Amino acid sequence: MLCMPHNHRAAQQNGNNPGLGIRKPQLAGSAVIAFGLWFRFGGTMKDFSSEDKSPEYFYMGLYVLVGAGALMMAVGFFGCCGATRESQCVLGSFFTCLLVIFAAEVTTGVFAFIGKDVAIRHVQTMYEEAYNGYLRDREKGNGTLVTFHSTFQCCGKESSEQVQPTCPKELLGHKNCINEIETTISVKLQLIGIVGIGIAGFTILGMIFSMVLCCAIRNSRDVI
Repeated sequence: MLCMPHNHRAAQQNGNNPGLGIRKPQLAGSAVIAFGLWFRFGGTMKDFSSEDKSPEYFYMGLYVLVGAGALMMAVGFFGCCGATRESQCVLGSFFTCLLVIFAAEVTTGVFAFIGKDVAIRHVQTMYEEAYNGYLRDREKGNGTLVTFHSTFQCCGKESSEQVQPTCPKELLGHKNCINEIETTISVKLQLIGIVGIGIAGFTILGMIFSMVLCCAIRNSRDVI
């Protein structure tokens, strides 16, 4: 069901249907939530979900992005109501909420790019601790180290001989985990940043359409 003003004259005066733009935040919010849930519990990083020492710093921006997506869906519903009932008050509130969401999304995107090095060091430090813990007591084993090797498809640092029992059996050749962590985290955070800034663009469209529709409603009432 499309969000259309109950009185179509306001939309017709502008030669288009601004109410259609009110629906964009709902669609974008759904896409953000789907992306965030897949990124958090699926894909390369899914094994960290069950670890006690999961890289929460890495997921911080993702949590903000998913929260913004959920808020976009809720706000989009109220935007539809405002468009349907031609309420300037509701549309104004819709614009304000989108502005807050826009700020959160841009912040997430910037955080993903600027905080990339910190996140990489954080995950690398976690690996170093697991690596050294295994060397101190090999008989005890180390589930975290196994998870790292399985997640990043790597084995050890300069050499894999000392931690070979914890390495994936399907891994061919040696891959330095410190380097693999840097590469993987960098790519993932860049993806989060791109999605955050991209969705912020859709948010701008929603704000523009809400203002256009609000002005059209006001003009139609002045004519009446």
